[in-house]
Amino acid sequence: MELLRSNLARIRIPEPTTRIYKHECCISFDTPKSEGGLFVDMSTFLAFGRDYVDWNYEKTGNPVYLHIKQTKKADAEDRPSKKPTLLAIGLDGGFDNSEPQYEEFYEIVILPDNVTLPFPSVELPEKVRLAVDAILLAEGAERKEQLASWTADKKLVSKYATDLQQLDNGVAVPPVGWKCAKCDKTDNLWLNLTDGTILCGRKNWDGTGGNDHAVNHYKETGYPLAVKLGTVTADLEGADVYSYPEDESVVDPLLAHHLAHFGIDFSSLQKTEMTTAERELDQNFNFDWNRIQETGEDVEPLFGPGYTGLVNLGNSCYLAATMQVMFSTRSFCSRYYLDQRLKEAFTTAPADPTVDLNMQLTKLAHGLLSGKYSGPVLEDNTANAVSSQKQEGIRPRMFKSVIAASHPEFSTMRQQDALEFFLHFIDQVERINSGTPNFDPSRSFKFGIEERLQCSSGKVTYNRRNDYILSLNIPLERAVNKKELAEFQNLKAERAAGGKELSADDIVRPRVSLKDCLDCFSAPEEVHDFYSTALTARTTAIKTAGLTSFPDYLVLHMRKFVMEEGWVPKKLDVYIDVPETIDISSMRSNGIQSGEELLPDSAAGDGEQSIKLLADDDIVAQLVSMGFNLLHCQKAAINTSNSGVEAAMDWLLNHMNDPDIDAPISENVQSPDIDQSKVDTLVSFGFEEKLAHKALKASGGDVEKATEWIFSSPSASTASDMDVTTSSGAAVDDTLMPDGGGKYRLLGFVSHIGTSTHCGHYVAHINKDGRWVIFNDEKVGVSKNPPMDMGYLYFFERLES
Repeated sequence: MELLRSNLARIRIPEPTTRIYKHECCISFDTPKSEGGLFVDMSTFLAFGRDYVDWNYEKTGNPVYLHIKQTKKADAEDRPSKKPTLLAIGLDGGFDNSEPQYEEFYEIVILPDNVTLPFPSVELPEKVRLAVDAILLAEGAERKEQLASWTADKKLVSKYATDLQQLDNGVAVPPVGWKCAKCDKTDNLWLNLTDGTILCGRKNWDGTGGNDHAVNHYKETGYPLAVKLGTVTADLEGADVYSYPEDESVVDPLLAHHLAHFGIDFSSLQKTEMTTAERELDQNFNFDWNRIQETGEDVEPLFGPGYTGLVNLGNSCYLAATMQVMFSTRSFCSRYYLDQRLKEAFTTAPADPTVDLNMQLTKLAHGLLSGKYSGPVLEDNTANAVSSQKQEGIRPRMFKSVIAASHPEFSTMRQQDALEFFLHFIDQVERINSGTPNFDPSRSFKFGIEERLQCSSGKVTYNRRNDYILSLNIPLERAVNKKELAEFQNLKAERAAGGKELSADDIVRPRVSLKDCLDCFSAPEEVHDFYSTALTARTTAIKTAGLTSFPDYLVLHMRKFVMEEGWVPKKLDVYIDVPETIDISSMRSNGIQSGEELLPDSAAGDGEQSIKLLADDDIVAQLVSMGFNLLHCQKAAINTSNSGVEAAMDWLLNHMNDPDIDAPISENVQSPDIDQSKVDTLVSFGFEEKLAHKALKASGGDVEKATEWIFSSPSASTASDMDVTTSSGAAVDDTLMPDGGGKYRLLGFVSHIGTSTHCGHYVAHINKDGRWVIFNDEKVGVSKNPPMDMGYLYFFERLES
């Protein structure tokens, strides 16, 4: 006891705002359930596993720790499972984790001699008792962050609800027998709360759903709120209310009053329709869901080094699938596992290792690759305990927290785009390794892209940039099963005429070869409205593209998500035939060739500077057809340099509230002032400075939207003011990029199930030790039928010649 008293000065009583870690070791995935329990530093309130607490004592000199150990209670009687109503895991209303109950035991430990004192005990100094009580009563920092993220995702009260205008048009809605006012749809119906019109919902990517009549009605009238009929019951909290201008499901606190206006007695209504969230849940059990997850297959579970699962933290499967592939590459495995020990990372980390990306990447690598956390779960704690076919996996909470710290979307518990996460992750890794580029594992994914443009004068220019992904369009017109598709369309028409529905077995999807997708990337493409410095006029140029280097790991992104008219996202229902080996040697670009003449640089004040940029009529017409103001549409086209409808729409949505949006178009359109720091950020991603200026201009100065604009605009680097200010283009540093032959083997792929990248589920399949393995959150097993034709991101590893 005297030893403890002599160290009272090293003990702190935590404040209510103090971050307390008591659920997981900050440098490993040990928890209170682990064999050695968890040791909470009573000065910093960081937690350490049994094998690592001595490291903290060596680094900080803090001697006093609260030791927390949990042991499993006897299993209670089986309870019936409830159907989930929330797109979450481990939360009330979400998917049940069926976790067992544990008892906790505590003691005070004093290092370095491991002196132990029992807790609770009246003999302990009051300061120690107060500190321990505060630690035990406090919500753990890990749990606080998770709860804050979920709370941020709750439905908000619509700002249109309080003062919603309701027309006195005599409309009375019957309790049954509803039908769309513009078609024969009798399901997926929405009641507009302003005029009482009943219309069908949006059309889904697979052709199901409605005919977009409800959303089109909003575009025509501006009436903002609608409620889904069939979801209204006596419990109005379960009603699905959608706000079109806010573009999300919302809460209408006056819904009872708004329904009564149309004679609806909600207390007598029975639920007949699924809410949007419930429909998303139901879609999880379709054919794609079963095939990608290999549901129904007798999957052999795998355990050991490299076969550790990642527990879903609540819509974190995009992170889990991506990181499983990343740590299956030699570059990331070497950098954060083979070549970096945990103790080294902890010793060099700042005082709080939970906020250090290098530490958390090393922790994650050792957690996934060591095999320490990849054993089968014991069914009970008795001497007769038997191993189950499941593994607990590890929870990447601290890694998610630190990688998401600089990104507002990834810090939420909403589903995210695996592609966006991959690019964000690569960017962060490159940043923390900027001082030692030779050890940067992200470099193995980096490659150069060169675009060649030839105008009608015969002269050429080259634009170059660096990238980490090769984004490929899917040419549906090159489907290899056109005959089967035609027969399917005839069957579909026959069934529709007879009032019958198609079964899942009847559906035929386009099948396109990966080679055709790669060929489309390199194929010649016309670039209209190209300003030629040789002709000092606008003309049509021919653009071709190729790679200046071949990376160690080539990531192919299949553009399965496109925007339909009306700014409605659509997922292409298509299969991609992907071989296990590819050769892209023919895609190499070798720069200017003998006999080619470069376009001259433009002189200040000549040519382009004196030409008034005119809005593209086709772009303007498409925007006007969506219900937007003509002048606004012209400005959108001009300010995005006529690069496409999507870019113009993005600009329009970001500038609708500009004070000068209704001002006439001036003779000489001035570019908006762009923050140079944002330009520098995009340049650090590998984009040319002029392209960065153009992207920021098109996206209202938002870096994230500018990056997305570049990726989503095939002609981004060739339109208008980016055209040909220099014949050689900005210099791109190729010295730190790997290069080699063009032959690759498929290492793994990430598949997506759902109607958009922001809902559904992600799963990874990886070729390990000569066999395909499925990584589905914490479930890891042998893949019998890897769905190689359903990937969203494909990761190829270069073959050594």
